[in-house]
Amino acid sequence: MHMFKHILATIDLKDEDSSVRVVKAALEVMDDVNSLHVVCVVPDYGLSVVGTYFPENHESSMIQQATAALHDFTGKHVPEGIRLQHIVAHGNIYEEILEAAKQCKADLIVIGSHRPALKDYLLGPNAARVVRHAQQSVLVVRD
Repeated sequence: MHMFKHILATIDLKDEDSSVRVVKAALEVMDDVNSLHVVCVVPDYGLSVVGTYFPENHESSMIQQATAALHDFTGKHVPEGIRLQHIVAHGNIYEEILEAAKQCKADLIVIGSHRPALKDYLLGPNAARVVRHAQQSVLVVRD
């Protein structure tokens, strides 16, 4: 009997190796009756200076691309027969992960510890904030 029924795996489409480890860890703690929810977050450039350099529909096209990429990723790395929900969020990374966890009633969040550029950190800033603020258990998968 597993104690986790709804598992949220956080996917970073720019870091496939880390994301594969996250999905493998999620699959290890679930069985056939559990649901796997995968989330990726498209960062929100909002009204920042960066945002003014993109065309109007840039964010919606990024979300469409992320949705397609997330489905491709799960097609490769999640076995057939797993109950699966794809979530593409848009905004602040750690806040959107916490919101997705609430929406899908996750009782476990699985997150990678950092990207290679952040190897001086024990946890990347987003993972650290998720651990600090989550209402759920969090499994941090080390690179």
